[in-house]
Amino acid sequence: MDRWISSFLEALAAEQGAARNTLLAYGRDLKDFAAWLDRRGTGFAGAARDDVESYLIWTESLGLSKATRARRLSAIRQMYRFAHEEGLRSDNPALPIRGPGRVQRLPGTLTRSDVAALLDAAATHGPASDRLRNCCLMELIYATGMRVSELVELPVAAVRGGPRMILVRGKGGKERMVPLSQPAKDALANWLAARDALEDAARTSGRPVSGFLFPSAGKDGHMSRQAFHLLVKSLALAAGLDPAGVTPHSLRHAFATHLLEGGADLRVIQTLLGHADLATTEIYTHVLDEQLRQLVLTHHPLARQD
Repeated sequence: MDRWISSFLEALAAEQGAARNTLLAYGRDLKDFAAWLDRRGTGFAGAARDDVESYLIWTESLGLSKATRARRLSAIRQMYRFAHEEGLRSDNPALPIRGPGRVQRLPGTLTRSDVAALLDAAATHGPASDRLRNCCLMELIYATGMRVSELVELPVAAVRGGPRMILVRGKGGKERMVPLSQPAKDALANWLAARDALEDAARTSGRPVSGFLFPSAGKDGHMSRQAFHLLVKSLALAAGLDPAGVTPHSLRHAFATHLLEGGADLRVIQTLLGHADLATTEIYTHVLDEQLRQLVLTHHPLARQD
């Protein structure tokens, strides 16, 4: 079963350009399914539709969310589709199974004053040597709506020369251009000057230099997603905000929400966020509910006057 999983993940990476995090998640899901099948005395080659359905029922009994169970079914279904195409199976036992569905939750977001407080905390909180980097991180994620992985993996070459727009490589290797606000450009210029001085010192002492905008001594050579997550939490505390409601993802949501509130077109926001499907972006339309209600109450001739 391990060979099935590794072959499937290699094909997924090569043919669809699947992101590393997607491959890791699918790998974990399929290993869990394999272990469950092993306890039943069967394997991928001999599993039937009943086995897949029983596995999904078992995961539900464990209290796994609908989103997690839907992802696991997707991983199983795609692996069997690959096995069928490769002649390892004559059928796909997961194909007829209807998934548990996904709960569409309204994304948590931040107010403009919340974001302003976070940006101010980035400029004043923590060691002075880190503030220019922290300001750059926060200004960039709010100005562009980048995913965390896109932000921390941003190559320094992409921001040289004071660009008005930067090229971002997103999920599946898809590229898109995102504009920079003036505060983001200023924060970027300040951090680049400090970063380059640090890199020059490293080069002089014989240490390797990094090709990433936010270098790190870790194995990946750039700041980790976990480190940025912890940074955002610490800045939320410094800003007097509840850390539970402040995450890197909520900053991405704030970017989209504030653009929509300002009158931006939904398809423009889709492009900036790197969403393949407009339906994914449409979840942000909830922020217009109050604006539409006020519009009707204010301008409709039969609106009730309180």
